[in-house]
Amino acid sequence: MMKKARRITSTVMALALMTSVMATATGCQNSAPAASQAAPESAAVSQDAASSEAPAAPEGKTLNIWVWNDEFQSRFNAYYPDVQEVAADKSTTTLKDGTVVKWTINPNDNNNYQNKLDAALLNQESAAADDKIDIFLVEADYALKYVNSDYTLDVKKDIGLADSDLSNQYKYTQDIVTDKNGALKGTTWQATPGLFAYRRSIAKAVLGSDDPAKVQDALSSWDKFNAVAAQAKAKGYEMLSGFDDSYRTFSNNVSAPWVTDTTVTVDPNIMNWVTQTKDYTTKGYNNKSILWDNKWQADQGPSGKVFGFFYSTWGINFTLEGNSLKTPVAEGGKEEVGNGVYGDYAVCQGPQSYYWGGTWICAAKGTDNAGTIKKVMTSLTSDSTIMKKITTDTQDYTNNKAAMEEIANSDFKSAFLGGQNHIKLFAEVAPKIDMSKAGPYDQGCNEGMQTAFHDYFNGTVSLDQAKANFEKTIKEKYPELTEVKWPS
Repeated sequence: MMKKARRITSTVMALALMTSVMATATGCQNSAPAASQAAPESAAVSQDAASSEAPAAPEGKTLNIWVWNDEFQSRFNAYYPDVQEVAADKSTTTLKDGTVVKWTINPNDNNNYQNKLDAALLNQESAAADDKIDIFLVEADYALKYVNSDYTLDVKKDIGLADSDLSNQYKYTQDIVTDKNGALKGTTWQATPGLFAYRRSIAKAVLGSDDPAKVQDALSSWDKFNAVAAQAKAKGYEMLSGFDDSYRTFSNNVSAPWVTDTTVTVDPNIMNWVTQTKDYTTKGYNNKSILWDNKWQADQGPSGKVFGFFYSTWGINFTLEGNSLKTPVAEGGKEEVGNGVYGDYAVCQGPQSYYWGGTWICAAKGTDNAGTIKKVMTSLTSDSTIMKKITTDTQDYTNNKAAMEEIANSDFKSAFLGGQNHIKLFAEVAPKIDMSKAGPYDQGCNEGMQTAFHDYFNGTVSLDQAKANFEKTIKEKYPELTEVKWPS
C-alpha cells in the first residue's frame, strides 16, 4: 500500500519486465518476501443496468484472472452475484452469462508471481483473445510498479466506475493505486489497518487484566510497551515472537519515502526498530523467530508463550486464527473455544497506528472484458451489502466506511477474540492510515532491511556489516539506485 512517490515510468516498467523475463529464462530470480456459493440475490448488480452500460464491443467469453493465492478467488466465488458454478478443482468459475473465469495462481515465493506476471504482460498484445490477462492483483509493497505503467487501465475512464461507486472507500486505498497523472488504476475490497493481538491469559498473568482498554493503556507508547516486555520476561513470557514482528509498526511511521531520485535513505525510525529488536533479542524479550517460519507460527498456538503479535485485518482471520488451533480444520478440528487457544486472543491499538498488506484488483490493458470487469469491481469493492456480508462472515475488514461503521456500532462479536467487536477498533485506525511515504521500491527495501539485520540480531555479524549487506542487496536488486544514506 503506497501513495505518491511515483517515479517508475512506463519505460522503466518495460525494462523491469524485460529483466524479469530474462531472469526467469536463465533460472535467476530476484529475491522476494511473498462448491459454488453465490451471494444473496439482493446484493446482485442489476442485469438491466449492467447491460445498458456495457461497452459497444462484445464481451469475451473467457475472463483470465491472475493471483498469487486463493484469497480473492474465495471472495469472488462466494460473493460475486453472477457466479453460476465453480469447478471441483476450483480452476474455473462459470458465470451466469456463460463467461468462464480461468484462475492462474502463481505463489509469491522468490518473486515467482511477479516474474510470471511480467512475462505474460510483455506478451499481452500478441496473445490470443482468450489467453490475454483481464484482471491481475497486486500487493501494497509493489503496487506502484504496475500502477505507473501502461499495463493497467484507468478504472474510471477505461472501465467505467463512477465517483459515486468509490465514494465510501477509504482514501488511502485509492491513493496507493493512483498514478502520477492522477488516474485511478485499481480498486480493492479490503482495508488493512493494524492492531496488536494479545493472549488474554498472558495479559492476565502479566498485567492482572485482559480487558482491551486496560491492556491498551499499558501498551499505549513504546516506552510502556518496553516496560511490559520486561514484566512479561519476569513472568516467563516473551513479548514478541521474533525479529520482524514490530517492523511494520516502525516502517509505516517514517518521515520520508525510501528512495529519492537514485538515493536510498534509511529513516531513523527504521533504525529504532533495529535498536529495539537487538535489545529484545539480547534480553530474551523475543523468541528469535523469523516472520512466517515454523517457530513463529507455533508461538501463536497452544504451546506459545508470546504476549502478542502485530497483525492487520487479514492476519487475524487468515493466519492467527488457524495457528491458534490445536487440531487444524484440515485434520477435523473446529474453529471453536476449546480447540487450542481459540478465544484466548483480544486486540488493542498498541503503541502506534499502522497498516500491513492489502490486495488491489487491476484491469489489464488489452482486456476484452471491460464490462465484466466493471461489474466485478462494482460488486466486490463498492456494494455496501456485499462488503458488510464479507466482514460478518469472515471477520475481514472491508473497504466501505459506511458498512464498517454500521458493524462497529452494532452488537457484532468475534468468538475468536473472546466476544470482542474488533471492527470498532479497526474503524478507528483505518482513517489514520497515511500513504504519503510509500513508493515503488518498498518491497525490496523492506524485505532487504529485515533479511540483512537477522544476522546482526543473532550476533553473527556486526552492525556495520549488516548495513553493508543491506546496501549490497539493494544495489544488486535495483542497479539504478546508486547510494544508501544512513541516519547519523
